[in-house]
Amino acid sequence: MELRQLQHFIAVAEEQHFTRAAQRVNIVQSALSASIRALEEELGAPLFVRSTRQVRLTAVGRVLLDKARLVLGAATEARDAVMAARGLTRGTLGIGTVQGLPAFLGMPALIAAFHARHPGVEVRLCQGKSAHLLDKVRSGCLDLVFLPLDDKPVGVATSMIACEALVLVCAERHPLADLGAVRLAALQGQPFVDFEPEWGTRRLIDRAFLAAGATRQIAFEVSDLDTLLELVRRGLGVALIPEAIARAQQGTLAVVALEDSEICWELFVAYASGDVGGDMPGEAAPREFLTLMQQASTVFAR
Repeated sequence: MELRQLQHFIAVAEEQHFTRAAQRVNIVQSALSASIRALEEELGAPLFVRSTRQVRLTAVGRVLLDKARLVLGAATEARDAVMAARGLTRGTLGIGTVQGLPAFLGMPALIAAFHARHPGVEVRLCQGKSAHLLDKVRSGCLDLVFLPLDDKPVGVATSMIACEALVLVCAERHPLADLGAVRLAALQGQPFVDFEPEWGTRRLIDRAFLAAGATRQIAFEVSDLDTLLELVRRGLGVALIPEAIARAQQGTLAVVALEDSEICWELFVAYASGDVGGDMPGEAAPREFLTLMQQASTVFAR
């Protein structure tokens, strides 16, 4: 059963005449008659009582007429919704980030700016671990995911949007606070506050210390940036974080550069691999959001 057959059926039912119905749907009468016969054969029942003067619905035809109108109405609504989504007047945009990135990217402000431009598009935001967020992109639950990556993930497309050097942060009265720069080897005896081992930033730092032949003491493992910063602020440990985040904490934390090692923290946006259009997703809403981010963000890689 096809939509065009239902359109033909409704036309005949409302016009009660094959010739007028054919003119209404702009096909020849023989094609219209063939379409109705095929529909009747598929359903296994006659839909019309035909005479030389009149065409009227059978009992089965009357039942189908109500359902056909509902189906065509739903199809029209679906078509209109798709056209509206393509024009960014309706639809949804699902965004995911690992914890701590909203502060780095100014995500609340970006979402507010996007909503102001496209109030008919519903924006949904969720936070989680990288693997969980990537699964949501693959399943179509999220359109864009912002996260640091170690390796190229399978089944999604990625584009790097920022590259930040990691710097040391410590309490303002910490012995390292007045140094302009510090070597990784000099941090071996320091208690560190860091993220859990599966976090991308943690793996990046672990590899840097291994490459430098240095070891470090992890005193606290946390799963959110606010807790990490507060523990450092209270003098319970030091941490390595992206410079943009660290500079935003100056006045409550000391920021110290790394002297012998430049650890580059890379931020990526991931989206469904089927949506690849150059270095941007193919769908209108995520493309518009990334364009807005490029215009508003000073950390967006160019």
